Amino acid sequence: MSEKKSSPIANNEEIERIIEQLPKIDYFFNDFQLYQWEGFWSNLTVLKAAMVFKATFKSEPNDVLLASSIKTGSTWLKAICVSIMQSNKEEEEDILVKDNPHFHFPTIESLDYYSKPPTHDLYTMPSLRLFHTHLPYRVLPNSIKNSDNCKIIYITRNPKDTLISMWHFFNYNSKHLEDLIFPLKELVEYFCNGVHPYGPFFEHVLEYWEESKKRPQKILFLKYEDLKIDPNKEVAKIALFLGKPFGNDEEDLEIVLKKCSLERLKNLEVNKSGSIVSFIHNSAFFRKGVVGDWKNHMTPEMEEQLDKITKLKLQGSGLEL
Repeated sequence: MSEKKSSPIANNEEIERIIEQLPKIDYFFNDFQLYQWEGFWSNLTVLKAAMVFKATFKSEPNDVLLASSIKTGSTWLKAICVSIMQSNKEEEEDILVKDNPHFHFPTIESLDYYSKPPTHDLYTMPSLRLFHTHLPYRVLPNSIKNSDNCKIIYITRNPKDTLISMWHFFNYNSKHLEDLIFPLKELVEYFCNGVHPYGPFFEHVLEYWEESKKRPQKILFLKYEDLKIDPNKEVAKIALFLGKPFGNDEEDLEIVLKKCSLERLKNLEVNKSGSIVSFIHNSAFFRKGVVGDWKNHMTPEMEEQLDKITKLKLQGSGLEL
């Protein structure tokens, strides 16, 4: 497949010129601004990285990219994929014990060397390279989108549980309800209007959904709820997509399921201490992990508001969340 040329972003001067012309909004407070680029919102750091990523990244045939909007189960999916790609024998060293799943599947637009135009080959990782992104499909580099061999796994989640997970994550350092930096009522309003990091949520989901229907051999579309309901079936599906099928070996599947249970991951020492991102504690990535927790927090009015926007956005897509 021939590759379309991206518009090159030559230097920081060019990036700053583009940013000056973008719509922006104060997200809850003045020093947290979001910028709208290509129809999606992100903070300035991510935006600059995404621009360079889109213009310069060159995929390799065996690359695996996990994609997701925020707070839809990407940490769990990273752990599952890492465990599948590793030898599944119990006597093998469990690398999930050594490092948080984000260490093994770095979020590519958060990597430091994308915060400025690159001057050398950025990637020295051996093939098979494992990456993650929260970026929408439309801004992925052409070298990823046009490659038949670079695979994408996308995970999404019920929008109400996604929003509640966002709410807890954003308020991780708030110890009391009266101290919340991001009040739930306001967060619901922003979410329904599509304004949040990497939002709008529904457009993000639908782009990957539509592409997965066109090219199921390239994009595997997953739902968090399906992973919870039938982990055996979904993990086997992921392994097959990655070219690491379990076949008739149920023992290997059970080893992965055991290693990657949310309860085990949550209680691993590496996920209870330290941080993979300077300002985010590892434990912030592991909370309840249940389906339907939104019922414990949302008012009937909030529920109705989310249900209406969900029905409107997904109408005619064939996708149910």
